[in-house]
Amino acid sequence: MSVCSSNPSCGEDVDELESVSWYHYDLTRHAAEALLLSNGVDGSFLLRNSNKGPDCFAISVRAKDSVKHFHVRRQGGRYSFGFNEFASLQDFTSHLANQPLLGSETGNLIVLRVPYPRQVEEPSIYESVCVHTAMQTGRHESDLVPSAPSLGTKEGYLVKQGAIIKNWKQRWFTLNRNELKYFKDKMFVEPIRTLDLTACSAVQFDYSQERVNCFCLVFPERTFYLCAKSGVEADEWIKILRWKLSQIKKVR
Repeated sequence: MSVCSSNPSCGEDVDELESVSWYHYDLTRHAAEALLLSNGVDGSFLLRNSNKGPDCFAISVRAKDSVKHFHVRRQGGRYSFGFNEFASLQDFTSHLANQPLLGSETGNLIVLRVPYPRQVEEPSIYESVCVHTAMQTGRHESDLVPSAPSLGTKEGYLVKQGAIIKNWKQRWFTLNRNELKYFKDKMFVEPIRTLDLTACSAVQFDYSQERVNCFCLVFPERTFYLCAKSGVEADEWIKILRWKLSQIKKVR
C-alpha cells in the first residue's frame, strides 16, 4: 500500500507514522521483498517509504512465495484503503490488526496476519573453522591463502537453473580453493562441471527469478543462477564466495 499525503505540513504526518512499530522508513521495495521472503511468514507486512515522492509510503505484504504492494491514500489526516476510509491513523492500524482479507487485481486472496517490526533480533550467522594446515616458522598468514588445502571450504545442496532449458534442478555443490564444483548428487564422484572462480567477476543476491533465496555468479560467458533452501544459507554462500573473490584479487 502506498500512503500519499496531500497535506503540505507533512512533517507532522511522518512523526505520526514513526509511532507505528512496523514502519521501516527508507527500506526499498526490493529490500522489503527480500526481508519478508527470508524472515517473514505468509501474511507478514510492513510500512515503508515509497519512491513516488517524499510524502508517499508503501506497505508490502508477503503472500506465500511472493510479496504484494497495495496503495493507501492519506488526505487531511484521513486514510482511504480500498473501499474504506479511516478517520485517523489509529483507526487504520486497528483495522489492519484485525487481519483483514485483501483481494488483489490478480485474484489472489491475502490475509494481513503479522506486522513485521522495525526492531527485530535477526539470527546470527557463525562461520565454521575451515583452516586445516599448520603455519611454518617465519611465514605470514597471507602466505597461507594460496597453499592451504582446505581454507574457506563449503558444501551443500543448491537448486541451479539450466543454461538452455530454464528449468531448475537440485545439485550438490562443493567449494574448495578457487573451484566451485557441482554434482548430480552427493554420492557422485565426477562433477558435472567445475567453475573457476578466478574468472568470476561478481557474486550477488538475485531478485529476477520467480524463486526465493536466489543469488548469481557472473562469468564472462554466462551468469549462473542458484537458490538456497533459506535466506541464511544463501547469505552464507554469498559471503564465502565474495571472500574467495577478494582473496583472488589480492594475489593478482
